[in-house]
Amino acid sequence: MNISNRKTMRVAFQGEPGAFSEAAAIQLLGDAITTVPRATFDAAFRAIGEGAAAAVLAPVENSLAGSVVRVFDLLLESRLAIVAETILPIEMQLIALPGASLGDIRSVASHPMALAQCERFFAAHPQWKRVPAEDTAGSVREVLSREDKSCAAIAGRRAAEHYHGVILAEEIQDNAENFTRFVLLVPEEEAAAWLSAEARKTSLAMRLAHRPGALLASLAPFAKQGVNLLKIESRPIHGRPWEYQFFIDVEANDIACLDQALAEVRNATSELRVLGRYVAASR
Repeated sequence: MNISNRKTMRVAFQGEPGAFSEAAAIQLLGDAITTVPRATFDAAFRAIGEGAAAAVLAPVENSLAGSVVRVFDLLLESRLAIVAETILPIEMQLIALPGASLGDIRSVASHPMALAQCERFFAAHPQWKRVPAEDTAGSVREVLSREDKSCAAIAGRRAAEHYHGVILAEEIQDNAENFTRFVLLVPEEEAAAWLSAEARKTSLAMRLAHRPGALLASLAPFAKQGVNLLKIESRPIHGRPWEYQFFIDVEANDIACLDQALAEVRNATSELRVLGRYVAASR
């Protein structure tokens, strides 16, 4: 896919229009893209194969809640590659019908995680009922469709704009250091077209051989070749109790050193997959 087509490409995401994932896709690629909302992560990952989208934008970790487990599972099951990433500040807004005021509110809906990230705000309004919903943007759509000024929702600013709600209180999240990292996924055969000279970050998945020192042997080549280890995380392997998949992010200024390290890592692991090489996002 050439650069001009990327600006107008179709990008699938999990959630409803106005979701944080949609905002992240536009932040990364620009507002000329066509976003394709899907109800679940599984449906979003299927969108490319079904011809509904050319790429998928998915969250992989939140600075407070940690990794998005289902996305990692789907990434391993797919033949998609990471070609870009972006980091979105997660800023919660209290959204209601036009004409409503804080004094009108009796209930507040949102995803359980969003509700939990606004504890201080709820402590100041103990009379409000919290209503769990499947999606932040979806909670705004649902609340506004009722045309009830006593109902509000918590979501991002984009959801308020999309559904024509009003923001009664801004940035009500407890922690200002709330960020979500999203990755852009395309079919593996198209990943090379996205590669640039600035791409120094690489994501990997590996399984260890069953022998003493296997983890040390698999990590030592990175240090030997001067490759910076950014993150390592383990996940159980489905159907194989007490065996683990390791997800690793590394950064290398010299790609030749990275390639040499990966060649040595392959000899120390039972399986190694490069999930993508891309430009690291900055906050």
